[in-house]
Amino acid sequence: MKFTDGFWLMREGVHASYATEVRDLHLSADHFTAYASVKRVRSRGDTLNSALITVECFSPAEGVIGVRVTHHAGKAHHGPDFALPGDGPGAATVHSDGPVVELTTGPLRLRLDRSRPWALEFTDTEGRPLTSSGGKGTAFVTTDDGAHHMAVQLALGVGENVYGLGERFTPFVKNGQSVDIWQADGGTSSEQAYKNIPFYLSSRGYGVFVNHPGKVSFEVGSESVGQVQFSVEDQSLEYYVVAGPTPKDVLTRYTALTGRPALPPAWSFGLWLTTSFTTDYDEATVTSFVDGMAERDIPLSVFHFDCFWMRAYQWSDFQWDPDTFPDPAGMLARLKERGLRIGMWINPYIAQKSTLFAEGMAGDYLVRRPNGDIWQWDLWQPGMALVDFTNPAARTWFQDRLGPLLDQGVDCFKTDFGERVPTDVVWHDGSDPERMHNYYAQLYNQTVFELLEKERGPGEAVLFARSATVGGQRFPVHWGGDCWASFEAMAESLRGGLSLSLSGFGFWSHDIGGFEGTPAPDVFTRWLAFGLLSSHSRLHGSDSYRVPWEFGEEAVEVARRFTRLKHRLMPYLYGAAVEARTTGVPVMRPMLLEFPDDPACRTLDRQYMLGPDLLVAPVFSTEGEVEVYLPAGEWTHLLTGETATGPGWRRETHGYDSLPLYVRPGTVLPMSAEEERPDGDWLDGLTLLVTPGPVDRTVTVPDHRGEPAAAFHVTRSGDVVRATATGTDRPYGVRVVGGGAAGGAGEVTVRP
Repeated sequence: MKFTDGFWLMREGVHASYATEVRDLHLSADHFTAYASVKRVRSRGDTLNSALITVECFSPAEGVIGVRVTHHAGKAHHGPDFALPGDGPGAATVHSDGPVVELTTGPLRLRLDRSRPWALEFTDTEGRPLTSSGGKGTAFVTTDDGAHHMAVQLALGVGENVYGLGERFTPFVKNGQSVDIWQADGGTSSEQAYKNIPFYLSSRGYGVFVNHPGKVSFEVGSESVGQVQFSVEDQSLEYYVVAGPTPKDVLTRYTALTGRPALPPAWSFGLWLTTSFTTDYDEATVTSFVDGMAERDIPLSVFHFDCFWMRAYQWSDFQWDPDTFPDPAGMLARLKERGLRIGMWINPYIAQKSTLFAEGMAGDYLVRRPNGDIWQWDLWQPGMALVDFTNPAARTWFQDRLGPLLDQGVDCFKTDFGERVPTDVVWHDGSDPERMHNYYAQLYNQTVFELLEKERGPGEAVLFARSATVGGQRFPVHWGGDCWASFEAMAESLRGGLSLSLSGFGFWSHDIGGFEGTPAPDVFTRWLAFGLLSSHSRLHGSDSYRVPWEFGEEAVEVARRFTRLKHRLMPYLYGAAVEARTTGVPVMRPMLLEFPDDPACRTLDRQYMLGPDLLVAPVFSTEGEVEVYLPAGEWTHLLTGETATGPGWRRETHGYDSLPLYVRPGTVLPMSAEEERPDGDWLDGLTLLVTPGPVDRTVTVPDHRGEPAAAFHVTRSGDVVRATATGTDRPYGVRVVGGGAAGGAGEVTVRP
């Protein structure tokens, strides 16, 4: 929210009070509290008819400094609050030397000098400046309409870039943007977002998390061009500065605090196919799709039933439409006999025509208005109500309605919606409606994910979720929402995914070909390669089917080629998934995450790293023309074996069966011989691809639980590559690019 009228003036009806000088300071061993006046105090009389801002400084975790800024502390707190599994003793120390007090935790330091005008200075332990909150950096703001805001400004350095703030489809670098953290169903072509995360990452080697689940307004170098301003309509604002020094370090610390993602099951990395949204379908249609994929040798892992598996006007009652699906249990059994997993569409809304409406109203499971009425409207579903997940009994009731589907053989749920949550309501647990608007998505997805973990066992739970807030990364996977069937929307989707990945989310997907409209064959075919080089891959549309043969033979060939390639890459991809679970570093990575010291990588939003070692540059044109930037070293094209040297830009032209897909210099890339399924035996016929450059690496191939199955240590000395294995006695291949091989050959089979 903007409060000023240019640099000198405030907007009409807006009044700001800024922390000006420290009037008192309370020190403890690991935290301190400062009391800042909002004007210069020259005499005792200046202490009257004025305000103090209370600023508490502490450490909730190693390498993280929290600052809580409060005007009036007596406001009742109704929640909800973000669950912070990593919140605890931060191993901080407080040191005072004359007027200077410093709080240090890990590589991060906060400095306050009482002899100077108000300023909080964040540095690393070597004294290198990260950011600061100076003259107008700590404030409360009132307006003539009675609103009260807390506001903070943190300085931006010269050339500093800001990223993240959730899955945003606006420009990748957030400098110059105004961003409201407020869940909305706005598609991928607007400034609104399904997944709003009040956390940003700086190219300078730190992150900032605003610990407030309600609406947080960010002005990123927009109102004050040298500052990031964030504000909330409240009496208190709490923010955390998260140390680096690298972007990976920031994400590791941030996800340690807010939660790491669960490891999705290996089968979920295969190709998903849906019925699409408003298309006509029954068992015969579904079977024809599955048969068509098999006839064309396109491996299929998951079949998903979208909305109209239920009867119209009765979503969500979790009952099959008997006219369309008279034998659902038999149908699912027949599909599962073919090796398929089953996904089902659900949402947290209950239509009045559904029998669950009366049941939910009687049980007090639905959100109510202040006068006691059930909250309802006719948008989306007639007389639609909203499940109140703040009520534990409502969560159990909702899970119990999903249980029969799991008994029939359903494996996972697409948890759609969760963004359009009203604020003129009363929640069962007394939560503040404004704070619950964003937080609702967390309770919704957690309710379903925990049911899957309970019924399917650890490591088998997976969602396809659209909405999320802080902590939502714990319940993967998330997809990008409603996008148009165009190259422009394809690029929007990628920007959103890269932005989300820098907000702590390890796994992300999107609708291959776009959701709205029917894609032209070239759009669909180019999108296929991109989609199958994402962490998760789904064919889905709105009013037309997304089976590849609807878009021509080239689309069929591309779907076949890249699905099989993804299966071969599973030893590598699942290793990256394990890394996301253990460190919070995402599977799909903006270039700056792997190459933070390369200035050219800091703005790239049309290419990414898939795991640590594969560079992917989707093609966004009919002609196949694409620009790709290669960082320093000799890169190897995975599909052709050709090499190219960076750093530098390349202009390339690719047919539909190709795209820039480069292996990093000095990589040992494990590839399986298994092409038919993502959860096969990855050690059977395993090949280690060794690329040019110095090599001295140990590569671990996980099992389907994410535990180490085998480790391979590879070194390169001159033209000789040596490989040794531990944990397995099975033969494996070594293929060397750029000369040399194990024992001096070009390609060999090694028996441990």
